Amino acid sequence: MRYRFYTADVFTKHVFGGNPLAVFPDARGLTAERMQAIAREFNLSETVFVFPPEVAAHTRRLRIFTPAMELPFAGHPTVGAAHVLAAIGDIPLASEVTRHIFEEGVGPVGVTIFTRDGNPVFAQLSAAKLPEFGPTRPSTEAIAAVLALEGADILEGQYSPQAVSCGVPFLFVPLRNRDALRRARLHREQWETVLSSFWAPALYLFTFETERNDSHLRARMFAPAMGVAEDPATGAAATALAGYLGVRDTTAAGTLRWVVEQGFEMGRPSILEVEADKAAGRIAAIRVGGASVMVSEGVMEVPV
Repeated sequence: MRYRFYTADVFTKHVFGGNPLAVFPDARGLTAERMQAIAREFNLSETVFVFPPEVAAHTRRLRIFTPAMELPFAGHPTVGAAHVLAAIGDIPLASEVTRHIFEEGVGPVGVTIFTRDGNPVFAQLSAAKLPEFGPTRPSTEAIAAVLALEGADILEGQYSPQAVSCGVPFLFVPLRNRDALRRARLHREQWETVLSSFWAPALYLFTFETERNDSHLRARMFAPAMGVAEDPATGAAATALAGYLGVRDTTAAGTLRWVVEQGFEMGRPSILEVEADKAAGRIAAIRVGGASVMVSEGVMEVPV
């Protein structure tokens, strides 16, 4: 059968920046095995397959695959699929701000699409799950060895490594500066020993030293278990990052905001806008958004 697909660059306003995404807007008839094979064929961080919703009040059902596995939730496929579906006219844009609900493995995910002159320019997801904090992480020295860094490159104290999940778990590793972030390299054998069976095997590295004046953090993400050597922009990690940062912020009530730059070391600059609402000292909601641009469309012949 022939299936139409589109590609978009997500978390960027510029073609060939951000995180590339393949979207199949009507994936009816595809099995999980075929979707996994297609994701391996594209070999992007994720490929998203769109189905009719199971609940009539929802907009679409999404299934998200990396080259190695299916994910219950991912940010750049959610944001990117919203942009693509709106851009090709598959989902309506009622006004300058339109809200939709996508069904994903974690449950219903709210998405808000912002438009200009009738075209989508920014999409923002609302995390379906609030942060879950993982078990005791490996030692700082062991984490440093995985990243070919020195223990002194990793922060301790208020900001120290911690595992957090908003549907997909990540090990957050705060680094002293951009130089340490640049020098980081995943040591696969050390990762196999230290992190492959840990609750959060994906590593999200960040520093508060940024390149852009209006950014708050600079990040990199390695996820070998997902078949992703390095990811240019990671929305699911950004939702969990809001949990990591939000619990460390003394603000009792209000909205916290961060701008994250990622993918710069890969030549794929990405900008993620992150928000966390706090009430009575607790995180009440998390949102992640960004711009996307359409790149290509085509048809794939998929064996039945």
